[in-house]
Amino acid sequence: MKKLHCQFVLLLCLLTQQMQSNTPFDIKKEPNEVIAEMKLELQYLQKTHNDKYWQFHHQLEQLSNSLVSETNPEQKINVLIKKDQIREQLLLLQNETNNEISKIRYLKGLQIIKTLYEKVLSLDHHFASVRTLNEINKISNPNQYPEYSKLKEVVNAKKDKKTSLDLTSVLGTNTIVSVVQTFTNMITSGLTKAEKDKEIADVECILDFTLRMQNDLNTIYFETAFLQTSNDKIKQEIELLFKDYTKPIGYSASLDNCRTNDDWESITQKMEDYLSKMKTATGNSQYKMQVNIEFPIDRLLQFITQYNNFIDQGGKFYEKFKIILNSYENEKQCETKLPLEYKKLKSDIDVAINKFNVAYKPVEVNGTKMKEILYGLNEFD
Repeated sequence: MKKLHCQFVLLLCLLTQQMQSNTPFDIKKEPNEVIAEMKLELQYLQKTHNDKYWQFHHQLEQLSNSLVSETNPEQKINVLIKKDQIREQLLLLQNETNNEISKIRYLKGLQIIKTLYEKVLSLDHHFASVRTLNEINKISNPNQYPEYSKLKEVVNAKKDKKTSLDLTSVLGTNTIVSVVQTFTNMITSGLTKAEKDKEIADVECILDFTLRMQNDLNTIYFETAFLQTSNDKIKQEIELLFKDYTKPIGYSASLDNCRTNDDWESITQKMEDYLSKMKTATGNSQYKMQVNIEFPIDRLLQFITQYNNFIDQGGKFYEKFKIILNSYENEKQCETKLPLEYKKLKSDIDVAINKFNVAYKPVEVNGTKMKEILYGLNEFD
C-alpha cells in the first residue's frame, strides 16, 4: 500500500511538471507514448476520485448508523437532510469524474490523430520520392546503358543490309525484341569473331541483369504505386476522422488547415467550453452530449486498426522487394557493371523497411489498452 502511494505521488509530480512545461500538443510523441501517458493520467484521476468516493460512502454509512440509533425526530430529519446532501455531492463527483475521463481520452485521442497524420504525410512523401517509372526503366532497359548503345552502333555500321532486321517504332521500344534484333544482325554482320566476342563481353552483365530483373523491377514499381494509392486512402480517412472527431465540440476547420495554422490550442479551448456546457446540462441533454464525444473515440480505434493493417502490409511489401533485389544470382560476378541506381534502390528499400519497423510502426492498442481508450477502464496493480 505504501509502495502504491509512492507511485501515485511520483505520478502526480510528473503530471504537474508536464502540465506546467507544455500544452498537450507542444511535443511530438509517438502514439504508444500518448497511450501510456493516458493510462497514467486515468489511473491518477481514478485514484484521487476513488478516495473521495470512499470518504462520501463512509459518511453515508455513519449517518445511516446514527439514523438507526437516533430517537429524536428533529435529529432524524437533520440526518436525512445530510444524507441527501452527500448523495448530491456524490452525483456531482460522478459527473466530474466522467467529464475529466472524457477530457483526457478526447485530448489524447486528438494527439494520436495529430501524430498519425504526420506519419501519413511522411509516407506520402516517401512514396512520391521512390524510384519513378522512368528511373526503373533506366535500370531494367539495356537501351539506357551506354555500353549497349555502343554495341548497337557497331552492329548497325557492320550489318548486312540485305538480311538485317529493321523494327517498327512499336517493336523498337520492346526490350526483348530489340535485343533479339541486335544479336540477329550481329550474327550476319561483317564483324570478326574476335570483335563479336569483345562486344558481347562488354555487355554480357548488362544484358544478363536487365533481362533477368526487368519483370521484378517493374513489380517493385507497380506495387509501390499500389501502396501510394492505399496511403492516399488512409490520408482521406484520417482527414474525415478529424472532421467527425471535432464536429461535436464545434470546431469546423479541416485537419490540414489546423496543422498548417498550428491551431491545436483552439480545439483544446473548444473542448473546455463543451465540457463546461455538459456540466450544466441535465438528463437526456447531458447524456447526448456525453455520447457525442464518446463516439469519435470509437471511430479513432477503427482508424488505428486500418492504419496498423496498412503499415503491416507496407512492411511486408518492402521485405518482398528486398528479397527480389537480392535474388540476382550474378551480382558478385557483375558487381562493377551494375548501375548505381540499382545499388541506390537497394539502399532505399533497407531504409524503408527500417521506417516501417520504427518510424511508422503500428499503434499498440489491444486488450486492456483498448478498454482504456473505449471506456476509460484501468487495471490497477
